[in-house]
Amino acid sequence: MSAPHTDVEQVEAANTAFYEALENGDFETVSTLWLTPADLGVDEEYHDPADTGVISCVHPGWPVLTGRGEVLRSYALIMANTDYIQFFLTDVHVSVTGDTALVTCTENILSGGPAPEGSQELGPLVGQLVVATNVFRRTLDGWKLWSHHASPVLSEADEDEEEDTPS
Repeated sequence: MSAPHTDVEQVEAANTAFYEALENGDFETVSTLWLTPADLGVDEEYHDPADTGVISCVHPGWPVLTGRGEVLRSYALIMANTDYIQFFLTDVHVSVTGDTALVTCTENILSGGPAPEGSQELGPLVGQLVVATNVFRRTLDGWKLWSHHASPVLSEADEDEEEDTPS
């Protein structure tokens, strides 16, 4: 087993690689960063991979997605419909216990939609604040994502609107 500080650094690197792959629209890299049944030593020919170490993902406003097919399909859809995205991670905290690591962070997201018809420029840029929890598992190939859960953070303006709304 490696030293605790080395584990934390490796998990931080895996977490950074995940967000960089999303920014670059690199679906192949995103796919390799998620846990597979083979990473857990499961022979898919004899075992249902859904029964062992199933991965999961919750995007803001989405239902829970489980299994590699659903999770990776969601990232393919997001990448296909996002012309520009950049993550500025803050409040990053890494905790490692044995072969499992937990990363919590704030995703400060800047994204742009498709260009207006007839224009070569990006659509309007939109900022969003999201808190995320990423769970990693140690494999022979390094740390891999086991679960990602992201939730939007309400802004003060959102809270004020809720207070003004009659019950």
